[in-house]
Amino acid sequence: MIELRTPAEIEAMRPAGRFVAETLATLRDETRVGTNLLAIDQRAHDLIRRAGAESCYIDYHPSFGASPFGKVICTSVNDAVLHGLPFDYDLRDGDLVSLDFAVSVDGWVADSAVSFVVGTPRDEDLRLIETTERALDAAIAAATVGNRIGDISAAIADVSHGAGYSINTDFGGHGVGRIMHGDPHVPNDGKAGRGYPLRAGLVVALEPWLLATTDRLVTDPDGWTLRSVDGSRGAHSEHTVAVTADGPIVLTDRSFLGVD
Repeated sequence: MIELRTPAEIEAMRPAGRFVAETLATLRDETRVGTNLLAIDQRAHDLIRRAGAESCYIDYHPSFGASPFGKVICTSVNDAVLHGLPFDYDLRDGDLVSLDFAVSVDGWVADSAVSFVVGTPRDEDLRLIETTERALDAAIAAATVGNRIGDISAAIADVSHGAGYSINTDFGGHGVGRIMHGDPHVPNDGKAGRGYPLRAGLVVALEPWLLATTDRLVTDPDGWTLRSVDGSRGAHSEHTVAVTADGPIVLTDRSFLGVD
C-alpha cells in the first residue's frame, strides 16, 4: 500500500535523514586503504547506539536473503554492488566501495548510499560513480507533483543509457516511511508518463546502481552480496526524497556537511 505523509510527518523524518547523511559522510571520511569492512560495520553500530537510532538491517530477512542480515550497513566492494555483507577484508588501493545505510529514528526511516574509491582511482570507476550520481540528480529533479513513477525511471535510464551502461531492474527504488522497503517500487528504467502519479507526501528512496559491462547479477555464498556476473565493477547512489508541493526535498542530503 502506498502511503502519503503529511508535511508534519515529513518534518519528523528529517532527523533520520540527517543522521544517515552524517553517518555516511563520517564513514566515507574514515574509510581508506587498509580499513577492514567489519570495522566499518562496528563504527556504524557505535554511531547508531550513540544516537539512540535503530538499524533497519540487522534483523532484516526478506525473501531474497538467506538469513537475517546480521550487520548494520551494506559494504559492497568492486564487483559487488548491492547488499554487500561485511566480512573480514582489508580494503586495498583502488578498491571501489559502496556503503548503503538505513536506520529508524523515532520510528521514521531514512535510506541512502554512496560509492567512492579508496587510494588511487581508475578513470573508468570514477566515470561509473559519476554516472550513478548524475542519474540520481535527474531522478530527484523528476520527483515532482504531476509527474509519474515512469518519469523518475526514465530520467535514470536516460542518463545511464546515455553513458553507455545497461540497466538491471530487479532491484531499484522504493517507498520509505515507518519501514525501510515499502510501495511503490521505482525501477531504474521505464517510460515517461507511465505508472503511479506522484502526489505531495510521497517519500521514496531513489537508487540508481550500475555495473560497468553487464546488467546481470550473481549472489555470493553468504546469501546476500550481489555481484556482477562478469566480474565488472559496480556503483550505487541513493537518497531518500520527499515529494512536496514546493518540489522534492532530499532528506538525506549531505551537502550541508560540505560533502557531495
